Amino acid sequence: MTLLAILSDGFFAAVAAVGFGAVSDPPMRAFPAIALLAAMGHALRFCLMDTGVDIASASLCASVAIGIGSLLLGGRIHCPMTVLFIPALLPMIPGMYAYKTVFALIMFLQSLNDPGQGLEYMQQFFLNATVSFSVIILLAAGATLPIFIFKRRAFSMTRRTRKNS
Repeated sequence: MTLLAILSDGFFAAVAAVGFGAVSDPPMRAFPAIALLAAMGHALRFCLMDTGVDIASASLCASVAIGIGSLLLGGRIHCPMTVLFIPALLPMIPGMYAYKTVFALIMFLQSLNDPGQGLEYMQQFFLNATVSFSVIILLAAGATLPIFIFKRRAFSMTRRTRKNS
């Protein structure tokens, strides 16, 4: 794994996250934070997976990092955490596993007359669906974990108060 591979992974995740963020029309001051969080999170997941960590655990670690980062950056730019971490998480949705899940289901339905082949497609369906579901759940849980740990800070970060300054 080279530094160039890590940086390019982070760069493309940042570009995708800014595109996803633009759909929800956040304030302009949020775009650099969204890009930074997506690049950091995706690069972290890339590095963890390259060292042998599974995709679900690596996604959990990356989403916790994005959640903590959105807590810190959101307080500085007076923007809610969700505005920052939702677009940053979207490039980490396991699209290939979701595609393979739907493909295996369609192939299973087309091979109802051949039990051996149907069993193979059903096994692929459950494998890919389990990976997709677990990664998506762990992304959501990891990103929202800082909200529950730092509840007071998370809900007061968009207000300009003495405690928050």
